[in-house]
Amino acid sequence: MSISVIIPTHNRCHTLPRALDSVLAQSLSPLEIIVVDDGSDDGTRRLIENRYPRCGYFAQPNQGVSSARNLGIQQAQGEWMAFLDSDDCWLPDKLRRQIDLVGRSAGRRLCHTDEIWIRNDVRVNQMDKHAKSGGHIFQRCLALCVISPSSVMLHRSLFDEFGLFDPELPACEDYDLWLRICSREPVLFIDEPLIMKYGGHDDQLSRHHWGMDRFRVYALRKLLDNQHLEDNDRVAAVETLVKKCAILAQGAEKRGHLERAAYYRTLQQRYQAE
Repeated sequence: MSISVIIPTHNRCHTLPRALDSVLAQSLSPLEIIVVDDGSDDGTRRLIENRYPRCGYFAQPNQGVSSARNLGIQQAQGEWMAFLDSDDCWLPDKLRRQIDLVGRSAGRRLCHTDEIWIRNDVRVNQMDKHAKSGGHIFQRCLALCVISPSSVMLHRSLFDEFGLFDPELPACEDYDLWLRICSREPVLFIDEPLIMKYGGHDDQLSRHHWGMDRFRVYALRKLLDNQHLEDNDRVAAVETLVKKCAILAQGAEKRGHLERAAYYRTLQQRYQAE
């Protein structure tokens, strides 16, 4: 079973070597490592050419992480895809543990792992709401993203069935894809931290966008309007959407953004009427 590793990056020469070195140190070597440079101007190309010449390197104008991952998927030759954000890194047995598990689990096409969180160089504990799990986890995916892109390995056939990352989303693009997949597919989970996820730095997407729930509302609307859900899952998705719209509307009203508030109130009422 061949694995393509896809690493999107934008101006992260300072963290990209850590990510790449962690892939090269894997006890199971992937078929290929693909770096997608999303419009960097910090010497990323030179870094890859000088220090990592065996990596595939693809550059595009800055279009966002979804577009970058999608380009990597389109260029990949492997049967399985493993994503790694350029500010994270893997522990040495990550790929081996995952490929062993999927090999023993016929029909399962997505596997993720637990993770270690590092914030400002200090290890921190995750909150209960971030707890990871396996099986039919769709309803656990509704409130927020519970699968980290850097931990996931998935079969390329999933993209044929459920589509790629949505380039319209500047953030929460992973939440959107996991909703689509988990509405139909049970997932595998390794209850052991096999990645190190770094946060607290200035270029995190969550620091560049207000109201992350607005992107989740977009994803939920798309899911409800375009994909069949089991009755219980649909009820849960509608309840989550209504709740998020109410919070966004209330926040907009407090800040005097009345047009925005009216938009979310209208959505709230539309889905409440289902």
